[in-house]
Amino acid sequence: MVSGAKRSSTADRVAQVLRDEITKGKLPPGRRLAEKNLGESLGVARNTLREAFRVLSQEGLVVHVLNRGVFVRELTVEGISDVYHLRRAIEIEAAMTIEERAEPELDLEPLRRAIEEADKAALAGDLVAVGTADLVFHASIVALAGSARLSEVIDRLQAEIRLAFGMSADIEQMNVRYILRNKMLLGLLEAGDLKGFSTALRAYLTDSMADILRTYAMEIGRAA
Repeated sequence: MVSGAKRSSTADRVAQVLRDEITKGKLPPGRRLAEKNLGESLGVARNTLREAFRVLSQEGLVVHVLNRGVFVRELTVEGISDVYHLRRAIEIEAAMTIEERAEPELDLEPLRRAIEEADKAALAGDLVAVGTADLVFHASIVALAGSARLSEVIDRLQAEIRLAFGMSADIEQMNVRYILRNKMLLGLLEAGDLKGFSTALRAYLTDSMADILRTYAMEIGRAA
């Protein structure tokens, strides 16, 4: 007999696996999460899987649809805006902290590696991986602020940001275009222009949200 504590621990691990798959774009918005197939692939019982679903449902990553099953959440316009408002608050606060601390040397290697991964993925035509590299790049920006709490919040938000990405059919191509803007952000940090970096990051986040909402609205219009 499996104890409640052990089943809960396993459910948390399963929830993390599914959360990572959402963050990596492998489980896009609207994807049905079939209990039988997932249970077999993850090697867990249905009760454990259902506990994992409850965890993800509380986080707003999946939804239960009566008589149809569990689906990866599809964000509304309001949902995308909410995610981006929080993303902006975190990244801009991180940028302000970086500017205020004005450390003589910042560890920019994680940002450089993320851009290298984005370039490789773009060259290989793996547009989903380009989006993942973009998320890593911006999480690495937050890490430069040296705040464990900010990094913890942005890590939890990554899956929802990816869901926002997934609501636009053009987002993967958009992420390829935004590689250049990430390179510009990195260049400003390398040059020590922290004020310019903060300004450019604000513009990046404003434009990114506007682009997603614009293409999402176009898709809704075409479907109407």
